[in-house]
Amino acid sequence: MGKSKAKRFRRAPFSPAGPQRPVSAEAPAGDGGDAGSPAAELLEQLQHPSADVREFACASLSKLLQQKLAIPAFLQRDVVRCLGPMLLDQSLAVRETAAGALRNLSACGGFEVCDDMVTKDIMTPLVALLKECGAGLVASEDSPMKCKDTKKNCVEDIANEAVHVLWNVCECNGTAVSVFNKEGCLDVLLQYLKKFSTNVDLAISVAHCLQAVTEDNPELLSSFNASAHQMLESILLSQDNTMEHILLRTLLAGSVWNIKDTIPSSSQASTINVILKIFSESLVVDAGETVIQLKEAETQRLKLPVETETEENVGDVLDSAVLNEDEEMEEPPEGKVKRENDISDLLPSDKWELKQVTALLMAQQTALEIIVNMCCSEDPSDDEWEELSSSDESDLFMENSYDEGNGQLMSPLCLSAEVHAALMNNLIPKKILEKTTFPNSVAVDICMHSPSWKPLIKKMNTVQCRALMCLHSILLVSDVDCLGGASTLQSLAQHLSQLVFSQSEFPKHTEFLEAITSAMRALLQTMASKNISQSMSPEQLMTLCEAGIHSSNISVRVNVVSILGIAGSVLAKVEDTAETLKIIGKFLLEVAMKDSSLVVAGEALDALFDVFADGKEAEKAALQIKLLPALKEFQPVFKMRMRKEGKGQYSTDQLCVLDNVKMNLRRFIVYQETLGGRKTT
Repeated sequence: MGKSKAKRFRRAPFSPAGPQRPVSAEAPAGDGGDAGSPAAELLEQLQHPSADVREFACASLSKLLQQKLAIPAFLQRDVVRCLGPMLLDQSLAVRETAAGALRNLSACGGFEVCDDMVTKDIMTPLVALLKECGAGLVASEDSPMKCKDTKKNCVEDIANEAVHVLWNVCECNGTAVSVFNKEGCLDVLLQYLKKFSTNVDLAISVAHCLQAVTEDNPELLSSFNASAHQMLESILLSQDNTMEHILLRTLLAGSVWNIKDTIPSSSQASTINVILKIFSESLVVDAGETVIQLKEAETQRLKLPVETETEENVGDVLDSAVLNEDEEMEEPPEGKVKRENDISDLLPSDKWELKQVTALLMAQQTALEIIVNMCCSEDPSDDEWEELSSSDESDLFMENSYDEGNGQLMSPLCLSAEVHAALMNNLIPKKILEKTTFPNSVAVDICMHSPSWKPLIKKMNTVQCRALMCLHSILLVSDVDCLGGASTLQSLAQHLSQLVFSQSEFPKHTEFLEAITSAMRALLQTMASKNISQSMSPEQLMTLCEAGIHSSNISVRVNVVSILGIAGSVLAKVEDTAETLKIIGKFLLEVAMKDSSLVVAGEALDALFDVFADGKEAEKAALQIKLLPALKEFQPVFKMRMRKEGKGQYSTDQLCVLDNVKMNLRRFIVYQETLGGRKTT
């Protein structure tokens, strides 16, 4: 139903802290329990006069709140209002563990729990704590915010946990963002950010939070004064080359893109170059080779031939932040995008190598997501940053277009000349294409045999999916003449086909299927618009579509139906293709009539209109599959489904598109009747 739309990525809540353990038989399991239940006892202990008891209660709550089944019982007992005051407890240890418990509650509870936390005024003690920590960073030795343990920086540790809570609730709740704006939290976070050279974990947490609160938040823009810009610039231009510092610069580059309207016009070109240079810095690294090298370095450092019990425990920490398959399929509220969790700040100090790889993969994922957002800016008034590139640059486009030999790709024509030049100068498109390949098999095997490294496999797969979505976005905003010609597009089509069909089994992972079919759809649209033949055989197309149509993901089903419609409309212009068109027509008819989603059914009808719009082969195939009588019979059914299912289940935009499909169905039936209705039996 029209061109595919680029998917924008948004920040997601941070991961829970600490290792997850099974709920004990005495732990709350979803009901309120009695007065003597562990939930009640732990919450009562928060009022104990002993700081040690209060700290123990907070730590116990922190572990229990990692488990979704335990959360309702604590919510019924008003855990938010019980833990809130603990953020300002006289004991610094209690403050830290209370903030950790709230971090877990906000991360594991999801959007609704975060909304509930804001409703119960968690922002008041949270903002107060953040400001006290800010004051404590520069406090004198006799300050109450000074840690007694000289080996531990309590203030920065508390701030780190508090920033995580702030990040989670601001990501999920607009009221929290408004409080952030009004209370001047930006100044506090920037103060924390100054510690980047000595506490990169805190700086990374702040950078995550900044990227969340700067997105679609025009009220905050006026708070970014010259001093704030200088602070961000100093970090973006820093030379620390650890993976953690690369991640820090990548996250802050995303924040700078979000606040681009505050950058003076004289500095825009140089700022874009800095941003994309940072992205290039992360994308140029081969994550697979890095995994191999750093795992070997870890083994040599520890001189342990096999994984120890300690590493298995670290694996538990990692696994606690990784959603299982069922949880991944859970749909977040509209407008929110679920993301991979990042628990790099929770890794023990003796896991330096694992921490570096984790930071690298998060940096690459973040860079790709921001490039996607750069390609699909939704601000129509932002002429300076979104103006069409000059036609005088066509030679530069051609020189840098993708081919099989050097891996070059294309440039987004909808971006400004400054963005385009920076993309090319930093070879960003080439690096995006390199990331679309499957993860290094040796690296995957290494991770499979190490409990603590195993979660990296999922992160490597996520980077590949983000790269494919990035490719999809670039294809949507690129002019055909700037892509290097027919041979370049055909080589790219072959590359995407190999990703699908080179594996021993057809890919079934939902995120990969959505990403690869989105990229294929955009590429085939581009090729069809210029009558460029594509290399995928009809058999491969049908294999892809038959597998994709059974996906539970609506986007995958929409994509494969659209792909089939594009391919079929091209085949309709070729001689002796009636048999293939019959197969395509039957497939699309069945989808239109049986798919549970009206959006998919509408896309299938739209594809049918394209395939059988014109041509002798299409006319022949339409008669043989009795397309006209089938559509006439289905027309009232489709209208009835729209009346019954339309309201409440679909967005206004979707309903407008479906209304258009309904109107086109009526017109197509009339067209078929005048074209060849007399030949039907």
